[in-house]
Amino acid sequence: METFPAIFIGGPPHSGKSVLTYSLTQELRRRKVEHYVLRACPDGEGDWANEAAQQVVRTIRVKGAFTREFVENICRDLANRHLPLLVDVGGRPTPEQEVIFSYCTHCILLTKDEASRAEWLDLAERHAIIVIADITSALEGESYIIERGPVLRGVITGLHRGTTARGPVFDALVEKVASIFDYDREELRRMHYALSPVENIIDLDRLAGYFGLPDYGARWEPHHLQRVFDELPFQSPMALYGRGPNWLYAAIAVRLHPQPLYQFDVRLGWVKPPALTWGLPSERSPVQVEIVKRPDHTRLEFKLTRAYIDYRTEASQVRIPLLPFDQGIVLSGKLPLWLWTALALAYKDALWLAVYQPQWKDKALVITSRADEPIVGDYVISPPVSITPNPTRV
Repeated sequence: METFPAIFIGGPPHSGKSVLTYSLTQELRRRKVEHYVLRACPDGEGDWANEAAQQVVRTIRVKGAFTREFVENICRDLANRHLPLLVDVGGRPTPEQEVIFSYCTHCILLTKDEASRAEWLDLAERHAIIVIADITSALEGESYIIERGPVLRGVITGLHRGTTARGPVFDALVEKVASIFDYDREELRRMHYALSPVENIIDLDRLAGYFGLPDYGARWEPHHLQRVFDELPFQSPMALYGRGPNWLYAAIAVRLHPQPLYQFDVRLGWVKPPALTWGLPSERSPVQVEIVKRPDHTRLEFKLTRAYIDYRTEASQVRIPLLPFDQGIVLSGKLPLWLWTALALAYKDALWLAVYQPQWKDKALVITSRADEPIVGDYVISPPVSITPNPTRV
């Protein structure tokens, strides 16, 4: 398979890299530029961290640690990439972590002063990486372009968390990245479709277009769920392709059961949700869980013990608590999509099952229900575990 470009965004801590990364991917999605953001830093970030209320982000964000295993896994994902990548590498790489840069092709430098700029320019030169933008980040003032040459130079301002970048420097940067990521969407689709293990392929971008939503980077809303159930063919094995929220993937997996689901993962290719094992996780388990009893449901807060969980070697080690299915269950956690679908399938027989997203603050969305209420598509109140007194730890 072709080695696609991988552009890392580098610079010192608190220079605005996460906000710039979020802003770039949102604008590239709007332009229908195929790509993926690879978080190569175990800092607990993601799109949700820029979209949720910042008080919630500060409450539930969990930072991981760079480990040798994390670096090795990220390098493997970079080497086997299935799409062009934006790579968030963090702000303090050690010499051992710098191997990640060797798998990238280009970089955007976002620095605050001459000292940090010189440090990151030297890093790019050591790893023979093409610098496409050399940008100074400032909190206040006006953004302006210094030079539009092969290397875009300028000053960008106002990269505050919870906002999106704008202005002439950002616009010029988007054009540069889009030109590097200029791959035909249909050709990429055909290449990925050809590897599907089943014929029934559901492309979420095309489904969104059929629903009248943007056909790339659609904002799926809970009221779409019932229509998804009405429109999709659930009588045969399904391959699910494209961007979608955790609750949509989980709901489709449950609705499709007992037919098997395959889902396209940019890091792994086509994968099937693994069958999880009932039991209490050991101290060495890659996934831990907090159980919180609420008056009308039990909330399960899953947490990765490391910033990276390996589907190939660690999925079989995941243990999850067996709960009575005569109650509601809420699932929560910062997890890969293949683990969301696996958890949804494990708890599909609950009285009702809901999925939490930080953007909803204290609410979770019901994706399947045997009760008169709540019904599929309803919200239930379920505050995050981190602000719940005295959770039961398992």
